Amino acid sequence: MGKKASAVWQGSIKEGGGTISTETGVLNEAPYGFKSRFENGKGTNPEELIAAAHAGCFSMAFSLMLGEAGFTPDKIDTQAEVTLVSNAGGFQITASHLTVTAKVPGIENGRFQEIAAHAKAGCPVSKVLNATITMDAKLEA
Repeated sequence: MGKKASAVWQGSIKEGGGTISTETGVLNEAPYGFKSRFENGKGTNPEELIAAAHAGCFSMAFSLMLGEAGFTPDKIDTQAEVTLVSNAGGFQITASHLTVTAKVPGIENGRFQEIAAHAKAGCPVSKVLNATITMDAKLEA
């Protein structure tokens, strides 16, 4: 199963700009550029999109694994923070940190942490990232 997205770029790296679109239309010519990537300007950027993909993928994987263990989550709230650094080889995404808060009736914290760790390692986006992936997971009462 393939999923598609596209990007169009015009102009130089600092003065130019582009748009990103997805096959589903969720993103339809969303603007991105140097300022949105490096200077907190308006628009999106590749790292933000990877963070969104990682948070969404993890949440789904965690829900699946909780279900396989006999638990149904009321809510899983995941944030991902992707780190982009500049080094001698150019720019590199070096890390993605997941912050998870979930309400899962009937689960003990130890089991919750175990399943969360398996979901972190097993979600497809985690597997594709060549970065250190860390997580803080909190079980709500």
